[in-house]
Amino acid sequence: MSQFITGEAVTIDLRVARLGSRLIAGIVDFSLQLITLMIMAWVAFRIVVPDNDALAATVYLLVVITVLVGYPVTAETVWKGRTLGKAAMGLRVVRDDGGPIRFRHALVRGLIGAVVERPGALLGIPAVISMLISEKSRRLGDLLAGTVVLQERIPRGTSAPVTMPPQLAYWATTLDLSSVEDTLALAIRQFLGRVQDLSPAARERIGSQLAASVRAVVTPPPPPDTPGWAYLSAVLAERTARARRRFADAPAPWQPGAAPWQPGAWNSGSQHPGYQRPTAPDPLRPYPYPYPPDGQQVPPGQGPEDPASPATRLIEPADKPVPGPFVPPA
Repeated sequence: MSQFITGEAVTIDLRVARLGSRLIAGIVDFSLQLITLMIMAWVAFRIVVPDNDALAATVYLLVVITVLVGYPVTAETVWKGRTLGKAAMGLRVVRDDGGPIRFRHALVRGLIGAVVERPGALLGIPAVISMLISEKSRRLGDLLAGTVVLQERIPRGTSAPVTMPPQLAYWATTLDLSSVEDTLALAIRQFLGRVQDLSPAARERIGSQLAASVRAVVTPPPPPDTPGWAYLSAVLAERTARARRRFADAPAPWQPGAAPWQPGAWNSGSQHPGYQRPTAPDPLRPYPYPYPPDGQQVPPGQGPEDPASPATRLIEPADKPVPGPFVPPA
């Protein structure tokens, strides 16, 4: 990814085409040009029928210029920065600010390519050297025309499914997700699916924006020191799990062994997606709240009806109403 500043002073991240894809596109275009050159030369000599070497050389030179310069200039101007080879590889030529190129940009690129970069024995070597040493893989024609070639079609990668970070498994069960819209959930899923392909700056910027949008509609807030990717992953995983249970008409599972967040749960080495699913809960651990969710049963010896249950001791006596004598109304 490379940053581009548009005409409105907005910074955007775009994927620059590298040497491999541009080399294949160039081979495709050069093969088409070679075939076109042979056909046009045969047609031209059939029409003109030169009677001397000077006229034959002139006709052949005009055909060569028409094919080597006219083809890329015409195609990139009409097709908004693409030729047949670039279209096959998913490439497009744009200006330095990310806008579409015009005729003058295509003309400079075509002239430099035909005169400097591909004459005789050089055959693209100057262009290759320029792309290797340039920051945005720009050849000489790109440098003089103020253009850059972008990878317009990005291959689909295999992203790992969104899972619940074990440190947030207990906290996620208390979330109110009623205000999370489908568009926000889709944006989170797309971000987590391509988080490894983004640059660190873009990952931090987009992740912070999504996390702020989620905090505005989701309660309670995440525990302290929770990484942004873990927060988004937990919200999306919990929303997906609830949707599946709702479609299956199944009650939400109550896990008495789900431990709440503890300080220091996140270490400096936590990275996406370097976490595993939570292990099986311990049935002997008490439920950490005085009452379980509605419609769910409490294991024996762990509910508030048991005087010896630790859950009962969470309710302070001062908070309990003290019964008094009955006083009839006056």
